[in-house]
Amino acid sequence: MLRHIALRPLLKVLACLCLLAPMLLVALEQDAQKLIALVRDNYGESAAQRVTQWQALLEQSKTESELTQLTLVNDFFNQMQWLEDQTVWGKNDYWATPSEFLGAGAGDCEDFSIAKYYSLRKLGVDDEKMRLIYVKALDYQQFHMVLAYYETPSSVPVILDNINPQILPATKRNDLAPVYSFNAQHLWLVKEQGRGELAGKSDRLKLWTELREGWQAQRMRQPILKQGTAQ
Repeated sequence: MLRHIALRPLLKVLACLCLLAPMLLVALEQDAQKLIALVRDNYGESAAQRVTQWQALLEQSKTESELTQLTLVNDFFNQMQWLEDQTVWGKNDYWATPSEFLGAGAGDCEDFSIAKYYSLRKLGVDDEKMRLIYVKALDYQQFHMVLAYYETPSSVPVILDNINPQILPATKRNDLAPVYSFNAQHLWLVKEQGRGELAGKSDRLKLWTELREGWQAQRMRQPILKQGTAQ
């Protein structure tokens, strides 16, 4: 929804991944190699390279602390190009799977947040520690999505975002007004600065349900974006 304002410089480990990706591919698990091949067949070699770097990042980050994993995943996906769903997918609102996001090479705020969420789940971060939060970005008067991470149930969450690439506590993000949040199981209506009021199961969100089913089925929707437009 909102244009990505600035890109954080890549961490050294991410720069290394670009060089090591061909060698790391050999070491990746079979499922990862199958995913890379599927992306290559559907989106081409550049997309396959992006997915190879993503899978290599996940492999290399397994032994890192959760806070380091947050930084690595946030920086990796914040390299991606921000574009509206209508430009990429020809739809007013489409929640892409991480494979589709990397395949197209561009996406909007939901795609950034969802890709980060799935990456951290793959790294073993407990679902109860994360929420996708639909907010209003007050500086732009537009709706937006971010990913929140709670180190403990009572912690102030930190925010992973593509507008402001610095991971900050929610108390430092006065530019965001939460509306509702969800994870794999639950949906909350956000009230003031609290964690929100439980409003049922997250499968009440149609786009979220479709996204999860698409990820399970390895959905590979073709973007309308011209080849080479997204970097």
